[in-house]
Amino acid sequence: MVFEELYREGRIELELVPQGILSERMRCAAAGLGGFWSPTGVGTRLAEGKEEREINGKRYVLERPLKGDVALLKADRGDRWGNLTYNKSARNFNPTMAQAADLSIVQIREFVELGQINPEHVVTPGIFIDRMVEVPV
Repeated sequence: MVFEELYREGRIELELVPQGILSERMRCAAAGLGGFWSPTGVGTRLAEGKEEREINGKRYVLERPLKGDVALLKADRGDRWGNLTYNKSARNFNPTMAQAADLSIVQIREFVELGQINPEHVVTPGIFIDRMVEVPV
């Protein structure tokens, strides 16, 4: 109800985005890219107001990067430097959003000492993590 109210009042915006486009927009923000061309949504309401271009005879729309002010993440384990590992599908969007946000806050299942995470198993390097809180399960 709160969201609906804010949306009707024009105090919050809603943008419907296919999952693959959402992920790629975050990746572009993380990589510092200006966007990417996608055929998804061409000729639909999803493309309204977006720049279009024909490339090799096919129509594309420009999708702009999606950067977050704050990313709230969930990881399996983390060390004091902020290096993270994930469990199963938590690996899908958490690493990308950590890189695409100005501030990354992560909830970890287990806090471990330096060296307990094999460097080959680190999915998100600590350079992208600003705050951690341990919540054992």
